[in-house]
Amino acid sequence: MGQSTNPRRVADNEARAKQRMIRISPQKLNLVASMIRGKPVERALNDLTFSRKRIADDVKKVLESAIANAENNHGLDIDSLVVAEAYVGKNIVMKRFRARARGRGARILKPFSELTIVVREVEEAA
Repeated sequence: MGQSTNPRRVADNEARAKQRMIRISPQKLNLVASMIRGKPVERALNDLTFSRKRIADDVKKVLESAIANAENNHGLDIDSLVVAEAYVGKNIVMKRFRARARGRGARILKPFSELTIVVREVEEAA
């Protein structure tokens, strides 16, 4: 099967962006993702810009990428975009050890996440 026969994975009025290997736990990333879910993209960008969470900058980059995909690849109007979906997945977990008393070791887990953002064009939101 060639590239031309592949159906689009998102609808005609949608665009998406994904980032893998984000160095944060999925639980913490989901707090920021839920902050922008369902909002107009302009409002979501403002919320991420002024958020005090460390990972908000990374989420903002993914959202900006989704907006750019919508405009350049799918010809959507960026003024009428909303964040349709923002979901988080687990990725690898790096295992590290910390030396403790009496020759023991304690395991340190350094989880990674992945983030997918889907933006959708909506007709004039009243």
